[in-house]
Order: sequence, then structure tokens, then C-alpha cells
Amino acid sequence: MDFNNFKGAVIAAAKEQGINEYELYYRVSESTNVETFKHEIKEFSNSLDGGVCFRCIVDGKMGYASTEELSAEQAVSVVRRAADNAKILETEDKVFLGKGGEDYETLCLSLYALPTVQEMTDSVLKGDKLLYDEDSSVTDGSAAAVSSGKECIAIYNSNGLDLNYENNISLFIAAPVVTDGKEMTNSFDVKAGPLSELEIDKIVSKSVADAKSKLDADVAPTGAYPVVFSPDAMTSLLATFSGIFSSEKTQKGLSRLAGKEGEKIAADIVTLVDDPFYKDSTMPINFDAEGSPTHTKNVIENGVLKTLLYNLKTADAAGKKSTGNASKASYNSKVDISPFTMYLDVGDLTEEELLQKAENGVYINSLGGLHAGANPITGDFSLQSGGYMIENGKKTRAVKSFTVAGNFYELLNQITALSNKVELPGFGGMTAYGSPAVLVEGLTIAGK
Repeated sequence: MDFNNFKGAVIAAAKEQGINEYELYYRVSESTNVETFKHEIKEFSNSLDGGVCFRCIVDGKMGYASTEELSAEQAVSVVRRAADNAKILETEDKVFLGKGGEDYETLCLSLYALPTVQEMTDSVLKGDKLLYDEDSSVTDGSAAAVSSGKECIAIYNSNGLDLNYENNISLFIAAPVVTDGKEMTNSFDVKAGPLSELEIDKIVSKSVADAKSKLDADVAPTGAYPVVFSPDAMTSLLATFSGIFSSEKTQKGLSRLAGKEGEKIAADIVTLVDDPFYKDSTMPINFDAEGSPTHTKNVIENGVLKTLLYNLKTADAAGKKSTGNASKASYNSKVDISPFTMYLDVGDLTEEELLQKAENGVYINSLGGLHAGANPITGDFSLQSGGYMIENGKKTRAVKSFTVAGNFYELLNQITALSNKVELPGFGGMTAYGSPAVLVEGLTIAGK
């Protein structure tokens, strides 16, 4: 039974059981992955994951039930189980379902064809060969991978919602390991898009150069320096602390931004955007997990916190309208809040000019220990880092094994310049993060 037939069976079952307020959320992800090791195909996998979640309101309580099987029997079962679940709940929380009749932005998707298995195999073996041919320092442990997949989402409810979404994605991954005979370092780079259009040779070349640049690195000297975060590093930091912009977190006391909307929280040059339709997004979408319309918004604009991110429940609690940021990690997950493509907007300097402005400091291009070394509630972080020294306005010797420490809330006010190009490193699914290179004054480096 396909989803449309299952939907019809659920509607009939809900009517028969006297349930008038309900929602059916469908999400299925299909993926194929091919990976190499030592010039051969190491792994080939194909997976199909997903199902449907039925939510219904009975006596003011929201009941849930889910299934992976789309059948007439399960249509009756999920309706009955969700209703039974609602009846035993003791919570007094208000519950919400999206409403139909909203205006949605037109979504311009270029739904390119997914590569065949043969095309994936040819591309990944080509990438593997290019890795080893790129430089004599590339050694065993290096790998190339190709992945492709399809994402399908549908929401139907008794309030008139009937939404559908489908998108395809393919990507190439280069993961070189290099050695100089004394030590080994590695790198990782991923690009998404139609496989036939990806410049695999350039992806490989960049990743190998990045891995080689880490060889023979020294430990950075201890001190307080101007720090330039690369787009990758700043993206990692932003992703780690993005939860502070969730209204659910502020309402639970898990963010220091409660009550700060309309107030200055960052340097004047800082604008933080959440854009569901960002030009480089791999998963643009015009509705959220509750069926609310999505839209582009400045979370921070010229240093001022313009809005937190809201779903229907948190918006009602704050007396506001949902920002269209409801999310679900999977078909049977609870409704949460997430950005779509969240990025720091650009400045007016090239990265070279940013280095010149820093004069003498540290360029950080990798951060480790983000889960253990960062506290998303207080904003404090102390992270293992790698990168380069900045001397007389230029990147010079590679440095490693040092710690950068600070506080994210304070860092937003310490940003003094941004480069003029946003990069979205890697692939983030329905949620992605990006940043230009960022100059931050006065961070503490603990090294030798």
C-alpha cells in the first residue's frame, strides 16, 4: 500500500473511531553508499528507513502512534493506539496541530536524477585513484565514498493540511591519510550535487593539501591572541551553540537569551540568518514539521536579536507566531525546533585581508571535543584546536595540540571582521550551518 492509499485508510479509521482532530506525518529516506579501501570497493549498502506517525487530540490530550508498515490493518491500529495513548496521559500541556490555508513560498527544486550504481562505483574508484595519485604522502587508510539518496515527507491533517515534499541528493567524500614517515594526519571533504557535475579532482586535491599542511606542526604558544576561525571551524562552533536560539531552550531556562529579543547581543557587524531556501542548501523546503510555512529570517540583525526560533507550542507560550522552525529527527520523533540553513552573513574583506587585519595571532581550521568541551547552556568552551600561526598578516607555520577557550555569548560581541564568502562545509541534511571566516579579538590560547 502506498502512502496515499494508507492516508485514505487512516482517514476512514479516524472517522469510524470518532476522532476529529488528527495528523498523519510521513517520512521516508532511501540511501545508497559506496566506499573504497586500498583501491577496491570496501562497502556497498542500500537502506530504506522511515514510516508514519499518527497524532490525535482526545479530550485535550495529544496521543501518538507510529508504524513502518503501510497496510489497512496498521491504519486501524495506529488510530486506535494513538487514541488509547491520549486517554492515559496526565499532562496539562496545550497541544497544537497546524492549519491549512496558509501561504507557502514557491519551491524551485532542480530534482536531478540520482546516479546509477555503476556510475557511483566508477566515480568512487576514480576518486580513490586520484587520492593516491595526488601526492606520494597519501597512504593506506585513505578512502573515497559516494552516497546518493531520496527524502520524501508528507503531512496531512484534519485542519486542511495536505503537503508533500520530495528531493534527491548525491555527494562525494574524500578522506585522505598522509604521512611523512614520522607522523600521520588526515582530512575530510564532502561536496553535494549531481554526481556528474562534481569536480572530484578538485575535491581530492583540496583535501590532500589540507591533510599535508598538518604534518610537522608545532604546538601553539600560550597567550591571548586575535583568532581567525576558518569557515569550517566557525561553522562547527555555530552548530554546537545554535540551540541557544531555540525558544524551547529559553522557555526551559537552558539559554541566556530569554527575554532578549529586541536587545543587542552581538557586535554591530554580526547578522545571523536562517534561510530554508539558501542557494547552496541541499534540502530547501517550504514547510516545517508541523506544516507551518517556512521563511527566511534574520535571527540576529546588526547585532540585535530579532527573533528566536519557534514552533506552534512555544510561539503560543510566548504570544507570538511560529517562525516555521518545527522539526522532527525522524518520522516517529517528538516535535522539536531546528534551523534550516543557519549562517553568519558575510563581511566585506577577503580572507587574506582578514589575516592582514589580525596581524599576529592564530588561524584555527579544526576544533575537537565539541561535545565534551562546550557547554551550550553557559556558552563556555575549551576546545582542542589545530591551524596556523598568523605572522605579519599571513598564515605561516602549522600548529596543533592547543586549546582555545572562551564563551560563545561573549564571542558574538568580540567579532571584529568577517570575510566576504559564506561556506557550508559538508552535508547537514534538513539542517545545515555555514559561515565566512571570522576574526575574533582576545581569545585565550593554551599551548606550550
